[in-house]
Amino acid sequence: MSIHDVSLTVSASMPVWPGDPAIQLERVLSIDKGDVANVSRLDCGVHTGTHVDAPNHFMNDKRTVENLSLDILTGRCYVLRLDDQVAAITAAVLEAAPLPAGLTRLLFRTRNSALWAQGIHEFKSDFVAVEPDAAEWLVRNGIRLVGVDYLSVAPSDDGRPTHVALLSAGVVVVEGLDLSQVEPGFYELYCLPLKLLGSDGAPARTILID
Repeated sequence: MSIHDVSLTVSASMPVWPGDPAIQLERVLSIDKGDVANVSRLDCGVHTGTHVDAPNHFMNDKRTVENLSLDILTGRCYVLRLDDQVAAITAAVLEAAPLPAGLTRLLFRTRNSALWAQGIHEFKSDFVAVEPDAAEWLVRNGIRLVGVDYLSVAPSDDGRPTHVALLSAGVVVVEGLDLSQVEPGFYELYCLPLKLLGSDGAPARTILID
């Protein structure tokens, strides 16, 4: 059995979505300074690093992150590796992809993953994303969870159509995966977002097991 940690390491130097809160991780109590224990404080947005979007993120409804089904967030998934020449995930790309039948959880490894492997800290707006027609294709074909290897499932210039197509259908969106060391194929997925009351999303420690 091999465990692949596909979560990003949260730090102040990692990229965040433009306009989201900056990451602050600071030591507020220190043994070296005479305190009885080390205690740190984290200040960040809920869409930091590897995270899950709840429908409330774009639908403004009561489907918040603590209500997401663990049955969807855990289970068999498939990692699809797309050629580095693929600049956008469209319905045509999915139609041509060698996808096994009966999938319910699908993770995309694209050229985005190289950014994590290279330690790129600045935000990149030209990341590979899921176009609205591909989002509709995923819903039609029974996908219940979709994961991507950059900070958003949707293109940077217009995030609403893709998110709405997926989230309105109850598809769980996992963003900010690091799949740079993961080969294509089937895995057992364990994605556990923080149980934040009433939140539109939450950071998630996410692993794949083969």
